[in-house]
Amino acid sequence: MSELRRVLVLNGPNLGRLGSREPDVYGSTSYAGLVKACEQTGAELGFAVEVRETNDEGELVRWLHEAADGKIPVVINPAAFTHYSYALRDAAAQRTAPLIEVHISNPHARESFRHTSVISAIASGTIAGFGVNSYLLALRALSELPE
Repeated sequence: MSELRRVLVLNGPNLGRLGSREPDVYGSTSYAGLVKACEQTGAELGFAVEVRETNDEGELVRWLHEAADGKIPVVINPAAFTHYSYALRDAAAQRTAPLIEVHISNPHARESFRHTSVISAIASGTIAGFGVNSYLLALRALSELPE
């Protein structure tokens, strides 16, 4: 039996509050529900998915370094860091495996400051606006990309 391919699903600030934070924008799925959905979908696709969340920019940078060093694919929702964190962008640019940016809402349908992503240009792709399903679509996309 072959070993499952490891995938990191990384989440930036406030995503741990899913389900209670602005459900009209982010839906009613809890963070625990997001984790479960990602792990289940990942297992179906042959991935060992590890979901992480932090409100700390430095920790997210360290996780991206870990992924680059280990050639680990990443699904990332940088949250607010999407729009201004050049440190996160530079860490993500060091990727050695696919990196897919995801957003629960559609940033382009929201406030103008959300229209810019410093991550998109260095990502393999971006999926946004499909609620928690954005993550599941990203995992499916990863399953179609070469290792």
